[in-house]
Amino acid sequence: MIAATQIKRGMTIIRNGELYRVFSFQHITPGNWRGMVQTKLKSLKTGAIIEHRFRSEDRVEQAYLETNEMEYLYADGSDYYFMNTETFEQIHLPMELLGDSIPYLTPNIKIQVEFYEGKAIGIELPASVELKVISTEPALRGATVSNVSKPATLETGLVIQVPPFINEGEVIRVDTNEGKYLERVKS
Repeated sequence: MIAATQIKRGMTIIRNGELYRVFSFQHITPGNWRGMVQTKLKSLKTGAIIEHRFRSEDRVEQAYLETNEMEYLYADGSDYYFMNTETFEQIHLPMELLGDSIPYLTPNIKIQVEFYEGKAIGIELPASVELKVISTEPALRGATVSNVSKPATLETGLVIQVPPFINEGEVIRVDTNEGKYLERVKS
């Protein structure tokens, strides 16, 4: 059990016998009242996001997850197949469990798969991934880094905003937390 004030984003907690991932949290100290922690929790069972306010003196049960490095292999319908890099054992995870992570999965990418009591409950992506630009408007002549951006479709179908000097066929680095362009990858 941990104090509610120690809750962090991405942490998995147990509440009313169910697993929840902390989507966001905010410490609030209103005037003369006692402090509290306002959270948004995502149910790992249903995928629903709920809001819950913990008092600062509340205790929260943290779920301890086992993580294994796995390599993404391929998708077959709504199932995604992964291989353990140590034991070569293969597992498949449904689309619903992966959620917003799907546009960042490319064959052979290494990720962390989280297990709770022997059952896969989610994945942890690397901080950034490299993806190829499939389509975008032509580069503007003389374009330099500025606040202007244009949409680009990446190899996984993800559409993000990129600087005007990015061309089709280039590989870029994308932040997996915010889905934003970070930099062009040198060839």
